[in-house]
Amino acid sequence: MEEAKQKVKKQFGQSAEQYVTSRTHSTGKDLAILTEWLQLKPDSVVLDIATGGGHTAKALAPHAAHIFATDLTVEMLAAAKRHLNQSADNIFYVAADAENLPFLPDTFDAVTCRIAAHHFPNPEAFVQEVVRVLKPGGQFILIDNIAPEDNVLDSFVNRLESLRDHSHVRSYTVSEWKKWLGESGVSVVKEEIRKKTLGYPEWVRRTTSSPEQIQEVDAHLLSADLSISSYFSIQAEKKEIQSFTIDEWMAMSQKAKK
Repeated sequence: MEEAKQKVKKQFGQSAEQYVTSRTHSTGKDLAILTEWLQLKPDSVVLDIATGGGHTAKALAPHAAHIFATDLTVEMLAAAKRHLNQSADNIFYVAADAENLPFLPDTFDAVTCRIAAHHFPNPEAFVQEVVRVLKPGGQFILIDNIAPEDNVLDSFVNRLESLRDHSHVRSYTVSEWKKWLGESGVSVVKEEIRKKTLGYPEWVRRTTSSPEQIQEVDAHLLSADLSISSYFSIQAEKKEIQSFTIDEWMAMSQKAKK
C-alpha cells in the first residue's frame, strides 16, 4: 500500500504542471454540475480531496466560505496554488493522505473528489474517512473513471490505465463503490454515468516516460477485438490512435442527519 502511494507521489510530482493544463481535468460539464448538485450555502466549508490541478476547488470557491484543497503530492499542491492564486483567496492547501485525513470528525459541509480515486489503494478507508469528516447531513460528490461490470471490459481498461500510468491502482466498478458507501453509512442520492472521450496523443503523453511505454499502450489498444473496440469507441487511422472513450461516474451521497 505504501509502495502504491510512493508511485503516486513520484508520478504526480513529475507531471504536476501537465495536470493543471490538462483538458481532461480543466474542462468538463461536471465542474458546473458540481455546484448545481451541492447547492452550497455562503458559509459552507468544503474539502476537496486529491485536488490535482485545483480545478474542482476553483469551481467551488465562489460558492463557499472556505475550501480546503488536499493532495498527497506537495508538488501538485504547489502547482494548484500557482494556478489558483489570482482567482480565489479562500482556498487553503494541505498535504494529506485521502485514506488518513488530518481533520476532526464532523468538520465539513461537503466533500469532493474528482478523477483521482483510481489511484487509491484502500478505497474503503477513503470512504470511511470522508464520512468521518463530514458533518451530519453533509454531502459527498465522487467523480471518477469506472470499470464496466463486465469482467473482460474491466480487465481491458484497467490494463490500459496501468500500462500508461504506473501509479494507477484500479478503476473500480459502480457496484464496488456502492458497497463501500453503504457499509460506511451513506446513501447515493443522485448519480450519473457518462462516456468521456479522451484525445489519445495528449492523454498518453501526460504520464508515459519513454517511446517504448507509449508503444506498449498503443499495442494494447490496437489489440482490442471488435466488441471491446466498439465499447470504448477506439478511433484509429492507419494504426495511429486518435481517441477513445471511458466510463465516468458522478455520484452524490449524503451522511445521515443526527
